[in-house]
Amino acid sequence: MKVAIASDMIMTVETLRRVLMTVPDYQVAWVARDGVEAIAKCAKDTPDLILMDLLMPIMGGAEATRQIMKNSPCAILVVTASVEKNSAKVFEALGCGALDAVSIPVLGSSGDPKDVQVLLTKIATIAKLKGIPTLSAKSRVPTRSASSQITTLAPLVAIGSSTGGPNALATILSHLPANFGAAVVIVQHVDVQFAPGLVEWLNQQTPLQVRIADEGSRLEIGKVLIAATNNHLYLRPNLSLGYTKDPTDYPYRPSVDVFFKSLAQYWKHQGIAVLLTGMGRDGAEGLSLLRTKGWHTIAQNQATCVVYGMPKAAVELGAAVKILPIEAIAPTLIEQLAVSR
Repeated sequence: MKVAIASDMIMTVETLRRVLMTVPDYQVAWVARDGVEAIAKCAKDTPDLILMDLLMPIMGGAEATRQIMKNSPCAILVVTASVEKNSAKVFEALGCGALDAVSIPVLGSSGDPKDVQVLLTKIATIAKLKGIPTLSAKSRVPTRSASSQITTLAPLVAIGSSTGGPNALATILSHLPANFGAAVVIVQHVDVQFAPGLVEWLNQQTPLQVRIADEGSRLEIGKVLIAATNNHLYLRPNLSLGYTKDPTDYPYRPSVDVFFKSLAQYWKHQGIAVLLTGMGRDGAEGLSLLRTKGWHTIAQNQATCVVYGMPKAAVELGAAVKILPIEAIAPTLIEQLAVSR
C-alpha cells in the first residue's frame, strides 16, 4: 500500500514514517511540506492513501483535501496534534472528502502505545475499504422478540452518509424549518470519538435539536438523532433504537445498510430515506429494500457528491425514486412530508 505524508513538521513526518515501517506492506510514496506541494505530487503520483496534516504553511490540509478530491481523488486520513482542539478544521476536512481523522501518536516512553494502534487500525480499515470490490458478509439485522403494537408513528426521515457527509448533512439540516414535522435519524460513517463534536457542530447549523442516538432512544418529531458508536445502529421491534456489533466483519461502522434494513423490517409505515456522498456501497441495498416497502427514496447526484460511491451503487440498483443535487434535498423533504400528511 502506497502511503503519502503531507506535513511541514519534521517530527510528525518521522513519527508517521516509523509507524508505517512497522507494517511490511506499507511504503511511503512521497512527502509534501504543504498543501500546494501535496496537490502537485498527488497529481503526478496518486497514492493509495495520504496522511494529511491540518495546519501547514501556504495551504492547510482542509483546502488541500478539497482540491485533491476534485482533481486527483484518493483516500485521505487527517492527522493532527489534537483532534479535539482542532475539531473545526477536522470537520472542514471531512466535509471536503477526508475519510477520517486521528491524533498523531507520540513515540517513546512518554507516548501511549494505544495511539499507534489507533492510527494503524484506521489505515487498515481504509485499505480494506479500497481493496474489497464486493463484501463477502451481508448486512443482517439481529433477531428480537415480537414487535410491540404501535398505532401511531412519527413521520421518519432516515439519512445515510460517509465521505463528505458532514457538509452535506449541514446543507440539508440548515434548510429544514424549526417546525419540521418528522423525526430524523442519521447514520454517518464517523469514529465514536468524533460523534459528540459532529453533533455539536450540526446543532450550530440547524434550528432542529441534534442529539446522539443512545441505546433505547425513541424517535421524536423535530429531533435529529445521530449514530454515535462504532457499532451499528438499528431499530428494535418495539421501535426504540439500539446498537449491535453484528456483522462484526463489516468495514463500514456504523452501517447504513444495517439501519435501513432494520427500518424495512420493523417500521410499519412509509418514510423518506436519503443516501448521500460516500465511498463504497453501504446503504444501497438497504435503500433498495426500503423502496420496495413504499418509502420515498433519494440519492444525491454525482455533481454534488465529494465521492460518488454509495449513491452511485444505489442508482445502479434502481433504489432511488429521485436523484437530486444536495441543495434540492431539504425542499424535497419538506414537500414530500406535506404530501404524505
